[in-house]
Amino acid sequence: MGGAVSAGEDNDELIDNLKEAYYIRSCLVERAFRAIDRADYYLDEYRENAYKDLAWRHGNIHLSAPCIYSEVMEALDLYPGLSFLNLGSGTGYLSSMVGLILGPFGVNHGVELHADVIEYAYQKLDSFIKTSDSFDKFEFCEPCFVAGNCLEIPPHSRQYDRVYCGAGVQKDYESYMKNLLKVGGILVLPLEEKLTKITRTSHNSWETKKIISVSFAPLVLPKYNTSGKPKAVRLPALGVRTLQELARVTIRHALRVTPDGGGGAPARGRGPSFSVGRGLAVAGLHKYGPRFKRRRVHRRHGNSLASSGRQAAQSGAAPPDSNNNHHHHHHHRRGRGGGADEEEEEEEEEDEREARRRRRGGRRAGRGAVEEPDAAGDEGHAGAGGEDQEERGRGEPTVNVLRERILGLPLPEPLKMYLLYYREK
Repeated sequence: MGGAVSAGEDNDELIDNLKEAYYIRSCLVERAFRAIDRADYYLDEYRENAYKDLAWRHGNIHLSAPCIYSEVMEALDLYPGLSFLNLGSGTGYLSSMVGLILGPFGVNHGVELHADVIEYAYQKLDSFIKTSDSFDKFEFCEPCFVAGNCLEIPPHSRQYDRVYCGAGVQKDYESYMKNLLKVGGILVLPLEEKLTKITRTSHNSWETKKIISVSFAPLVLPKYNTSGKPKAVRLPALGVRTLQELARVTIRHALRVTPDGGGGAPARGRGPSFSVGRGLAVAGLHKYGPRFKRRRVHRRHGNSLASSGRQAAQSGAAPPDSNNNHHHHHHHRRGRGGGADEEEEEEEEEDEREARRRRRGGRRAGRGAVEEPDAAGDEGHAGAGGEDQEERGRGEPTVNVLRERILGLPLPEPLKMYLLYYREK
């Protein structure tokens, strides 16, 4: 299942396409998708397919299509501090995106049938924590995975605020899945070829909503032992954070928010966790911030210019000069109080586009791709464009603000390393 949107050249372009097709509708979900590169969860030899809206499977490793994950994330209605259970957690890609929203005081558990897939998921999780700037930009609820069949969870086990099942659920097991939910909780699962959202409204009542048609492999049924009883799957333990860990979370939170207090309002008023990244966005240091909104406005403006040009051509009038039109557009916005700030936003947007072109140029150079001039007229620009092409190929180094601040603190080195990364083994 997939192919609902066109392929992107990189993760950001894939997310742009999902937004334009209205699969991604909320700011939190968009930021989670942008923070984790889908290609990082592919095997290296298959990375070139990562930005297609298609499912991918290699042995037991499986990723659903991006449009499916988008609908799942939107339907779960996540916010900081919730408990989440991922049945068939796979590579951990979805669990990691959920963890960015849940924040350090949420619960993020997964049950996976195949032990080799759990090992793969932990490898990807370690890589994300150690190498991704997103781990330092956002507060994170680290996923915990256990091996077993999700249909072998004892009936009176812990219940969760949010539950997702990544395999087709047989109708006979619908009630089993519902009982994993707390009252007020949301269950998202493929049921009878439809991605379905079930909300538990009281102890004995549920509301059901069909989202989209899907095609998932069915859940593997339990294998009974000699006594005729299924094996019990132990869900991950719920531990209380140590004072040391709480101090670490608090210090990283304080350093992450900019000194101007631009931490942003908590998401939906329900907690500080994921929203604190907005402090970096306000400071212009966070690539998941307001510039993306400005880019959407810029695109709409470009489309309106093209539309007016076509209308003028059809009416026989001369098409408006693009430069003059752009000037009038700026003048109109200044008349509404935009002033120099609007011009600055346009300049920032141009910087953003240029940075993306440089990153793409670097990837093409790395793959050995060479662009040749279209015609003799282009050759005259080859000399002048060579240096610019080389500059784009190098790209711009990103700054990990939190890491820089921690390294600059007057603290012993072991404490700095603890603040940068720590997981109790």
